Amino acid sequence: MTRPFANLRVLDFATTIAGPYCARLLADGGAEVIKIETAEGELMRNRPPYRNGASTAYGQLNAGKRSLVLDLKNPASVEVVKKLVAKADILVENFRPGVMKRFGLSYDVLAAINPKLIYTAISGYGQTGPSAGLAAYAPAVHASAGFDLTHLSFQAGRTRPDNCGIYVADILTGTYAYGATVTALVQRGVTGRGQMVDVSMLESMLALTLGEVQAAQFPVPPPGRPMFGPVATSDGFIMPAIASERSFQNVAAAAGRPDWVADPRFALFADRRDNWGHFVDELEAWSTKLTTAEVEAALNAAGVPCSVYRTVAEALQDPQLVHRGALATVNDAGGNFKVMNPPYRLSDADTSVQGFASGLGEHSREVLAEAGYSPAEIDTLISTGAAA
Repeated sequence: MTRPFANLRVLDFATTIAGPYCARLLADGGAEVIKIETAEGELMRNRPPYRNGASTAYGQLNAGKRSLVLDLKNPASVEVVKKLVAKADILVENFRPGVMKRFGLSYDVLAAINPKLIYTAISGYGQTGPSAGLAAYAPAVHASAGFDLTHLSFQAGRTRPDNCGIYVADILTGTYAYGATVTALVQRGVTGRGQMVDVSMLESMLALTLGEVQAAQFPVPPPGRPMFGPVATSDGFIMPAIASERSFQNVAAAAGRPDWVADPRFALFADRRDNWGHFVDELEAWSTKLTTAEVEAALNAAGVPCSVYRTVAEALQDPQLVHRGALATVNDAGGNFKVMNPPYRLSDADTSVQGFASGLGEHSREVLAEAGYSPAEIDTLISTGAAA
């Protein structure tokens, strides 16, 4: 199958997670992605696990990209970028707003060179406004968006906010940035013009809090106990997602308690919500007599959405992931490792992860030659530190 972005060229200036993930999704779709790094290499090259000095943390975010080293503080490097922009379709960056402008590489400057350029800028709080200049990493944005306190509200007995431990804001914002970039590509197909894409991590996180955004405007009485949470078994816990009338009726059937369906405490959603603690107590009177595996089997047989609690290592062994081809093999200087493919499949296109992660500056000479530099000019750029 063909890759849908096979004729696109992307310049990836991004670091860490959100921007690189956006650009990797474009690479998965077949775009030629040139990752532009400093001589020290971008931050994720220093994140474990390592094998032979190569980071799989870096590799999973940058698979399928070529690496070009430039010193953007050097005017000669800025000229290289401008030559590359002239033939590029997309640029991705996630510096703090104003950094690219200081390099002389703002959207206005580059759009004058290439009016078809789609310039995707990812930042903590957006490119304009009173918070635009603030530094941002995912844990700070989680706190800023109310995510951590919302998460805390589902943890009985906890009073101290806690970091969730997963960089949700980064992956989510990278995904939104990818979607927005592709949206801009579709519009370019109509207008022939590129544009700037401005993606905010804060707004991306708030987009997750659907019910909470409404509850912040129109108060909702809190339930006595969160409606989604672990249910005890004889040897552990299970998570049943009882989110619809059908799932409630099915869990009642699985537990041998058809009387719950007509019980005035539980019959209607509003009643169930107000009496959720009583419902879970009665559900656990059944579930704690069975093992987790037995409860899971009973709930699955009844059509109740549920899962045992698994580690990531356990989840990766799921036969469903094998069947879907969810994991791709990537090769770098340390050998082979696995990464997640995008979680979607197209019936007539290949969007799987490309199987290589580049060494730092591995393609510098190649990319510079493609930009029109002679071997002597490339030697000069390297010897003066403009490139490496």
